[in-house]
Amino acid sequence: MLKSKTFLKKTRAGGVMKIVREHYLRDDIGCGASGCAACGGAHEGPVLEPQPLDPASSLCPQPHYLLPDTNVLLHQIDVLEDPAIRNVIVLQTVLQEVRNRSAPVYKRIRDVTNNQEKHFYTFTNEHHRETYVEQEQGENSNDRNDRAIRVAAKWYNEHLKKMSAENQLQVIFITNDRKNKEKAIEEGIPAFTCEEYIKSLTANPELIDRLACLSEEGNEIESGKIIFSEHLPLSKLQQGIKSGTYLQGTFRASRENYLEATVWVHGDTEENKEASIILQGLKNLNRAIHEDIVAVELLPKSQWVAPSSVVLHDEGQNEDDMEKEEERERILKSAVSEKMLKPTGRIVGIIKRNWRPYCGMLSKSDIKESRRHLFTPADKRIPRIRIETRQASTLEGRRIIVAVDGWPRSSRYPNGHFVKNLGEVGDKETETEVLLLEHDVPHQPFSQAVLGFLPKMPWSITEQDMENREDLRHLCVCSVDPPGCTDIDDALHCRELKNGNLEVGVHIADVSHFIRPGNALDQESARRGTTVYLCEKRIDMVPELLSSNLCSLRSNVDRLAFSCIWEMNDNAEILKTRFTKSVINSKASLTYAEAQMRIDSATMNDNITTSLRGLNKLAKILKKRRIEKGALTLSSPEVRFHMDSETHDPIDLQTKELRETNSMVEEFMLLANISVAKKIHEEFSEHALLRKHPAPPPSNYEILVKAAKSKNLEIKTDTAKSLADSLDRADSPIFPYLNTLLRILATRCMMQAVYFCSGMDNDFHHYGLASPIYTHFTSPIRRYADIIVHRLLAVAIGADCTYPELTDKHKLADLCKNLNFRHKMAQYAQRASVAFHTQLFFKSKGIVSEEAYILFVKKNAIVVLIPKYGLEGTVFFEEKDKPKPRLIYDDEVPSLKIEDTVFHIFDKVKVKIMLDSSNLQHQKIRMSLVEPQIPGISVPPDTSNTDMNEPERKKKKLQK
Repeated sequence: MLKSKTFLKKTRAGGVMKIVREHYLRDDIGCGASGCAACGGAHEGPVLEPQPLDPASSLCPQPHYLLPDTNVLLHQIDVLEDPAIRNVIVLQTVLQEVRNRSAPVYKRIRDVTNNQEKHFYTFTNEHHRETYVEQEQGENSNDRNDRAIRVAAKWYNEHLKKMSAENQLQVIFITNDRKNKEKAIEEGIPAFTCEEYIKSLTANPELIDRLACLSEEGNEIESGKIIFSEHLPLSKLQQGIKSGTYLQGTFRASRENYLEATVWVHGDTEENKEASIILQGLKNLNRAIHEDIVAVELLPKSQWVAPSSVVLHDEGQNEDDMEKEEERERILKSAVSEKMLKPTGRIVGIIKRNWRPYCGMLSKSDIKESRRHLFTPADKRIPRIRIETRQASTLEGRRIIVAVDGWPRSSRYPNGHFVKNLGEVGDKETETEVLLLEHDVPHQPFSQAVLGFLPKMPWSITEQDMENREDLRHLCVCSVDPPGCTDIDDALHCRELKNGNLEVGVHIADVSHFIRPGNALDQESARRGTTVYLCEKRIDMVPELLSSNLCSLRSNVDRLAFSCIWEMNDNAEILKTRFTKSVINSKASLTYAEAQMRIDSATMNDNITTSLRGLNKLAKILKKRRIEKGALTLSSPEVRFHMDSETHDPIDLQTKELRETNSMVEEFMLLANISVAKKIHEEFSEHALLRKHPAPPPSNYEILVKAAKSKNLEIKTDTAKSLADSLDRADSPIFPYLNTLLRILATRCMMQAVYFCSGMDNDFHHYGLASPIYTHFTSPIRRYADIIVHRLLAVAIGADCTYPELTDKHKLADLCKNLNFRHKMAQYAQRASVAFHTQLFFKSKGIVSEEAYILFVKKNAIVVLIPKYGLEGTVFFEEKDKPKPRLIYDDEVPSLKIEDTVFHIFDKVKVKIMLDSSNLQHQKIRMSLVEPQIPGISVPPDTSNTDMNEPERKKKKLQK
């Protein structure tokens, strides 16, 4: 059956165009109940159970299916995802509305409907002859959709009666809309609110905790006292932003001070650091949460403030004690000079909430039998959240996830609901899950839709694969990687040509052969953006079949590759460059140590060893030439843990050793990346995906220059070359570690390298590598940027065809934005993993004293580096409940005088290291000064401070 709508539309040119919309209605759409004879199995995919064995409901004891409306799906998705909730009918009308209103919820619903065990069925009611409804005159689309949902619910109940009269199967309509519920009951449809239904499931009381708390108006009446000013409606905010009365920006809360935040104003330039507004005081923060998009009103200049140097953490248990807050706000307003004042504002409205589920711990209420408790997020930038739960005693001391539902004007804290219990605090699995969630690292198993695009096993190279591909299996190719590496991206070869020149090849896994543009596998890889390496775990960007098998260039198997081959002379000068898709067969998978051993061996002269020696010789020349151009050799202390084979706990911690072979591989990877960058930019000047490293502003180097000056050394920073040269000269025969410290400090002065699209930027320069152009080509198994670069290069050499998104610079710029975010988050997650494993190490090791060097001096502390462990930490000199020492800080030198002892950057000290477990949520490594000895400050090296791990203290902290 065909329904058609005809309407007239005016075109830009002023003409009139007739548009006909056709809507097909069908009789053969199944109801989803697997035993239904009337539908005769017309349904596909997951179906409803013929006899739902769901938890018994006291409101509806007979077997039933659930049919929720749009708002229930949007706000109660945590409840619907619970394993106890099954046999749910999701209407097409509802799904379309959810899709328009929330992409994350839509994705979660799709995942639930694809889960066979949940028995969620999507019913195409908009195309079913008996459930389609047309919009009536004067009826808005919202009311029409509500009516469509009720019509479908009514049809289901009548249809199921035909299916089996004795079974009395029912469809229950779940809605939180009072009017919709009343109309449904009038029409004879069994209807309940989500809360009524969930509370009726007596066998599953824990589900009540997962209900989103949505009655904001009710809460305001209940507490009566209004704390915050009202948020303006979106229309007024947009008008104000247009007229310049308000400014739009991203709200960034402070980790150090819960009463202060910054709003980064959205301007034309991404990194316009000047365009930031400071906010101080709860009322000016007006219920914004970290990362929300907000509208800000600038305060008059007389009310501008300076960023506070006070550290304030919200630890009060009394939820609505506003007088105390006002007292704390007065502390912030210390007398400062005019110069320090920054533009200051207050939040007038929220343009877009960017809430996510938060990890943290429950701060149990002191009131006995209370169901209302405060939840303290692990991220100090997020306010505490008030939740209602009946299982507080079981959740105490555990990591849990909580979602925010809203923040009424009368409440000191936002309201939320419990989502999930992750496990015990300090447990390795739990803490790893927390750091992945907190850094937004996608880590759920790959879905069936994604895995469906993997090649079928057993896999072998076909004749079709060989088209546009060179056979290089005869070459003596080998790979050199860290020990235990299974995702081998790259392999190398070097051989002498008949004309006396050398042929050098870098062969990279041809991942883009397996991941085709636009399919589910490609979309998931693009979303993940990068593989994340934690201390004991790898979160792959692509499924394991590709990362550790079909794409990994393992030895003695045929593998598809993308090769970059140069002809060079003995002086490592490139005479010819060519790129080709290829097939290789690696002759050896070596570790850096094994490759080094072959190069150094006096007895080994086989083909692999000869190839490695040739590569090493050329790499040294390439490196020398690169450094002469001004490339920087910086340093960062990388840590390696040695794990216990049974418990997997760290038993030793040491800094990583770098060999010549590390440098050899790096040189050829850099050369391949530069060669490919030139090629793709030649071919696609507007949409090459490149990587740049901006030069740091001179102010970034102040600390490095001052630190060197304090040791009578001069560091020049006007160009990368002068910085590199002065770092090379900065040597001290009596202090050999000084040069490494200077390089570590120089690393801290650098900017972040980023991906960008060539058509959207003019500055391509890579400061650290002193290269005018650069990209990433050599690691496509673990970086999505490299897959795009492979696709661009394949089109450039005619080995593959293009597709629209590849040549759309705006789409590419958006992709770069996501990749930069994912790479930054992966880096933070890796650091958090190292920090957690370091804590585990010192937990079992107890208290140790080690030599350290000062990296920074602060007003009341020194930041030190312990070379033995590559560990950095802060030694504080002002402690609670202890007399304050006499501190004199000199910013110019910089130096810190404590009593009569002066500390400069790079001074050698001795510190005591221990694990401070007094705050379960934020356990940390604590450092105290042992030498030089300062009365009242230094501690003896071997006394154990029992205070740190005293269970009583833990308990109190938790109850706070």
